[in-house]
Amino acid sequence: MSDINKKLDELGIVIPEPAPAVGSYLPVSAAGKMLFLSGQLPSREGKVLYTGKVPHDLTLDEARQAARLCLINALSQLQTKLGTLDTIESIVKVEVFVNSHTGFTDQAKVANGASDLLQEIFGDAGRHARTAVGVSELPLNAAVELAMIVMVK
Repeated sequence: MSDINKKLDELGIVIPEPAPAVGSYLPVSAAGKMLFLSGQLPSREGKVLYTGKVPHDLTLDEARQAARLCLINALSQLQTKLGTLDTIESIVKVEVFVNSHTGFTDQAKVANGASDLLQEIFGDAGRHARTAVGVSELPLNAAVELAMIVMVK
């Protein structure tokens, strides 16, 4: 078993089947050693689990969990594209969009749900640049959306 798979097992994370694209785009696009992931929602088995505005419709902790689930879905797309997560050299950038209620300014704390998990899984290779922004709406009323740029070996 690979180090990444061992770490996922230790954390109790099961990588699900990837969600199909819901529009005219590729879930993952490659340019040389760089992979660009399209936005991932906090969904499981085709259903968005975390919806609405933060913190009006869900708590900050629930929003962090939503970001974490978005990341797990991103890893699913990567695993499908690469065959294994072991070929990831580094996480370059993470972009987190938070469906924010007026006056909410803790988008960075929401994004930590994904960023902290990346570092737990990949160690130093999981440290990344990041953007965390509040938006007025997201597709399917999702609470969070996450996109990533990854470098492969």
